[in-house]
Amino acid sequence: MKTAALGTVVVVACLAAGLFALRLRPAANVRTSWNPKAAAAYLDQREGWWMNWPVAARGQGTFCVSCHTAVPYALSQPALRIALAAPVPSVNETKLIDNVTKRVRLWQEVEPYYSFKPTESRGTEAVLNALILASHDAQDGKLSADTRTAFDIMWALQQTTGGNKGAWSWLRFDEAPWEAYDSQYYGASLAAVAVGSAPENYRSDPNIQYNLGLLQDYLSREYAAQSTINRVVLLWASAKLPGLLAPEQQKRIINEALSKQQIDGGWCLSSLVGPWKRADGTALVTDSDGYATGLITFALLQAGVSRDNIHVQQGLSWLVRNQSAWGGQWSSYSLNRRRLNPFSYVPRFMDDAATAYAVLALSQAETKSGNLATR
Repeated sequence: MKTAALGTVVVVACLAAGLFALRLRPAANVRTSWNPKAAAAYLDQREGWWMNWPVAARGQGTFCVSCHTAVPYALSQPALRIALAAPVPSVNETKLIDNVTKRVRLWQEVEPYYSFKPTESRGTEAVLNALILASHDAQDGKLSADTRTAFDIMWALQQTTGGNKGAWSWLRFDEAPWEAYDSQYYGASLAAVAVGSAPENYRSDPNIQYNLGLLQDYLSREYAAQSTINRVVLLWASAKLPGLLAPEQQKRIINEALSKQQIDGGWCLSSLVGPWKRADGTALVTDSDGYATGLITFALLQAGVSRDNIHVQQGLSWLVRNQSAWGGQWSSYSLNRRRLNPFSYVPRFMDDAATAYAVLALSQAETKSGNLATR
C-alpha cells in the first residue's frame, strides 16, 4: 500500500511538473512574426478618426488628446518608424504634435477640455502634453522651447499641499483604467515618464528639483495603496527616471506582475485593477488581452528584464499570436461596460491602447535581441 501510494505521489508530481513546464514553454506551430505595417495602418486610421471626431473637438480648432488613442499613438510612432524604415513622421503624427504645440502656446486662451471639470482637465492635459512633446523630442535629442513650456505649465499645476501633494488633479469619470478613483497615481507616473524621456538631461535641471522631489515623494508615499496596473506604469517610469524606485521595489513590482501572468502567456486587465464593477452590471472579462499584455511586457523589458526570461518570452509569444490577421490590431475590452458592437468606432478605444503598447513591447524586444521576426 505504501509503495502504491508513493507511486501515485510520484506520478502526480511528474504530471504537475510537466504541466508547469508546458505552461512556460513557447507554443509550437504558431505564428512567429508580427506585422508592423498592419499595426501602423490601424493606429494611423484610428488617430485620423479621433482627430476628426466632433466629440473630440475643442476650442481654437484643436482636439483633446486621450489616454486611450492619442497618447499611445504618439508613444508608438517612433518605434513603428524604425520597424518600417520610415524616414519622416506620418501626416497624422505631425498633426497630433502640431495640435499639442498649439494648445501649449495658447494655454491662457484655450478652454479646458471639460468646462465643468476645469481643474482636473488642466492637470490631466498638462501632464499628457509634456509626455507627448518630450517623447517626440527624444527622437532627435533636443528639447524644444515648446516642450520646455509644456513642462513649465505642468510643474505650475502640481499640487504642493494636502494629501495629494506632488501629484496633479486628474479627470475622474468612474472609468477604469485611466479616469477612475485611483487614476491620479497613473497620471503622476506618466509625469515621471515624461521627465525621464525628455532629452538634454532635463531631469537634472536645477530649476525642477523641488518639484521633482515632490513627485518622487508622492509616488513613494502612495505606492502601497496602488493596483497592480498602476504599479506597472510606475515600473516603466522608474526605468526612465533612475532613482525613482529602489532596486528591491522594482523587483517586488516585477514579481507581482509575473505572478499575474495567465496560463496562455498573456495578462488579464480585470485581474490587475483591484475591486471593480462595470457600470452596466455585466461580468468582467477574464481572458488575456492586448492592453495588459502589451503594457506589462513593455514595462518589464524597459525595467531590464531579459528578453530571454521565460515569462517575457511567453508574453511576446502571446502578442505575436494575437495580432488580428485582418485588421492589424490587438484586442482588449472595456472595464466599464460590455461591448455591444465591436465594429463601431467608439468601442475600439481599448484596442487602440492595446495595439500601441503591443507595438512598443515587440519593438523593444527586437531592439534587445534583433531576432523577433516581422512581416
